[in-house]
Amino acid sequence: MTSPARQHYLRVTAAAVAAASAAANPLRHATGHELMLAQLAEHKRALKQIQSIERKADAKRGMLPDYAAWVEGVLEADTGVQDEVFMTIMVWHIDVGEFAGALPLARYAVRHRLVMPDQYQRTTACLIAEEYAAMAIKAAEAGQRVDVGSLTEVAQLVDGEDMPDEVRAKLHKAIGYANIGLIYSLPANEQQPCRKLALSHLQRALELHEKAGVKKDIERLEREIKNVAPADAQGGDGKG
Repeated sequence: MTSPARQHYLRVTAAAVAAASAAANPLRHATGHELMLAQLAEHKRALKQIQSIERKADAKRGMLPDYAAWVEGVLEADTGVQDEVFMTIMVWHIDVGEFAGALPLARYAVRHRLVMPDQYQRTTACLIAEEYAAMAIKAAEAGQRVDVGSLTEVAQLVDGEDMPDEVRAKLHKAIGYANIGLIYSLPANEQQPCRKLALSHLQRALELHEKAGVKKDIERLEREIKNVAPADAQGGDGKG
């Protein structure tokens, strides 16, 4: 675990370096940044030795606190200097399912038009959308609760960005699945609106990508909505 003194040093260093001229890209010469790059390289080497995706995610989760102070300093300075450490840690937050924790980094990266390190081979907005969607769909299919709010904010964040239709379809599918997972935890009077919201996202996913894999989900939701509607009408009549 990083000591409080080291956390303070990294936070202050990140803010000071980022506040310098972005055009000169002083991060290359910063001792603090070199330290973080060296740590990142060490962690990447360790991750390469792990074959299990689940164990790799657990390892990343344990590594993230070592970068917290650096990320905080970058966000505080808010100058938009390109930073490989920051961008990699943004992805790691998503990889381990920390959707809400990744959002401030994602907002910063999109707003400042930061680019992904070469190994990711995607635009920043495309990667954010696809990684959020992939992890959310995986969690939903495993019966886990998904943070609908974070997914919705991501959709808004990348709304005007260019990316393959298949990626945007996957994001709509993820939001649809997340809403499906909420339905039966809601009061009865809120379940039908949630079904309809889920349906609209799945239908949009299908419009964007014919092979989105949502046709059966759409059919099931349409049946449920149709079956619930008469019961709602009868309930309303009975109260009248």
